[in-house]
Amino acid sequence: MQTFILAGGCFWCLDAVYRVLQGVTAVVSGYTGGQSAFPDYESVCTGRTGHAEAVAVTFDESIIPEDVILDVFFTLHDPRQLNRQGADSGTQYRSAMFYSDDAQREIFEAARDRASEIWGGSVVTEITALGKWFEAEGYHQDFFAKNPGQGYCMAVALPKVNKVRKSYSQYLLAS
Repeated sequence: MQTFILAGGCFWCLDAVYRVLQGVTAVVSGYTGGQSAFPDYESVCTGRTGHAEAVAVTFDESIIPEDVILDVFFTLHDPRQLNRQGADSGTQYRSAMFYSDDAQREIFEAARDRASEIWGGSVVTEITALGKWFEAEGYHQDFFAKNPGQGYCMAVALPKVNKVRKSYSQYLLAS
C-alpha cells in the first residue's frame, strides 16, 4: 500500500474521483502545506493559513499502478491554473503534490513531466515535502456520495468523475 497526498482544487472533487477506482483503499480529505497550527475549513477558505485542500489517497499498487493514480490527478484538474480551479480561487485551491520521501518526489516529478507534455508545457503544479497533515472535518469525507444533488457536486464534481470514468474505465469499481 502507498499513500499520495494531492491537491488540485476543492477536495470534494478529488475525493469523489478516487473513490470510484479499483485498488484505492482509502481517500481522506484534509489540509497541508500551510503554517497554521490548527487549520479548519473556515480558516483554510480564507486563504490566510497557507494550507491547500488536499486528499490522502491510499492504494494497492498491485491493483492500480502509481502512474495511473497520478495521471488521473492530472486528468481531473487543470494543472495550468495557478492558485485556482475554475471559480475556486486562492492558494488553498492550488495544484500541488506533497511527497513523503525522495522516491515519491521522483515519481511526482515524472508524472508532472508527463502532464507537462500533455498540457503544452505550462503546468504549475508544485511538488513540496509533506509537512503536517490535518484531516478535514467529518462532513467533508465522501462529500460527493453523501450530497449528490448539491449544486457544486452536480456542476463541478460530477463532470470530473465522468471524465475519469470515461478515460480510466478499466480501473473502475464494479457497479
